[in-house]
Amino acid sequence: MSKKIGFLGLGHMGGPMAANLIRAGHDVLAFDPVPAAREQAREDGATIVDTAAAAAIDRDVVITMLPNGKLVLDVYAELLPAAAPETLFIDCSTIDVADAKAAAELAVGAGHRPLDAPVSGGVAGAAAGTLTFMVGGGEAEFADALDVLEVMGGKVVHCGGAGVGQAAKICNNMLLGVSMVALSEALVLGEKLGLSHQSFFDVVSTASGQSWALTSYCPVPGPVPTSPANNDYQPGFATALMNKDLGLAANALRDNGVDGRFGLLAAETYSRFNQTDAARDFSAIVTDIRNRSDQEGA
Repeated sequence: MSKKIGFLGLGHMGGPMAANLIRAGHDVLAFDPVPAAREQAREDGATIVDTAAAAAIDRDVVITMLPNGKLVLDVYAELLPAAAPETLFIDCSTIDVADAKAAAELAVGAGHRPLDAPVSGGVAGAAAGTLTFMVGGGEAEFADALDVLEVMGGKVVHCGGAGVGQAAKICNNMLLGVSMVALSEALVLGEKLGLSHQSFFDVVSTASGQSWALTSYCPVPGPVPTSPANNDYQPGFATALMNKDLGLAANALRDNGVDGRFGLLAAETYSRFNQTDAARDFSAIVTDIRNRSDQEGA
């Protein structure tokens, strides 16, 4: 059944997500402060509004896809009073668990129904409608959101109460960041020992060291033709975003007393790389490890 949806945040992820909702027959009001993003959404069939608040008026569902928790909370201050009672608010941003819980409390206090629903799958998944949604919030709200989320995603998982969707996203991306660093170190070691990238891939992809980072997103050109390494590390998933997510994970590790040395080290590694290569895909970390290895070995 067609729903009236407000969508805020039409960037590399949000834009394709909104386009998929429109193609599925939903009525989408959209807002983004960036003119180019608004124009693309208009071409995709969205009705563009001039303010964030206008995107929440007379909507069944309001979806946000924003860069950080502070912005989510600031935008909610505009959206919540404008929306009709019991509007379903779905925040797909990747933010701190505490900010997700705070946003949910604000929404409930204003008479609405909140979900946190961060995603995994990158720009390609957003365009193809194959994202994985990790959802936190009430069971009734999840049931009401499912038909909308399934338009944009290939897998939708209800992880628990408010904020638990964000917890799942932070844990997943911490593991991905650690995996990519470890894989890159192994590849560079293999180079030093005379092992070709293809031979490394042929062995490890079917051995105990196999990982998604290797078989789907190999950080060196050749073995996986669709990986960003074959396109000069154009993202993909930018280093700046991995740096942000690992920062959230590092905060969560410290706040919860977890002995997460590898997570903290991955956060430190990407923080350093982010200072010079924020716009490159996060898999380009292999080039930083290679360059630093050459310098240290000189």
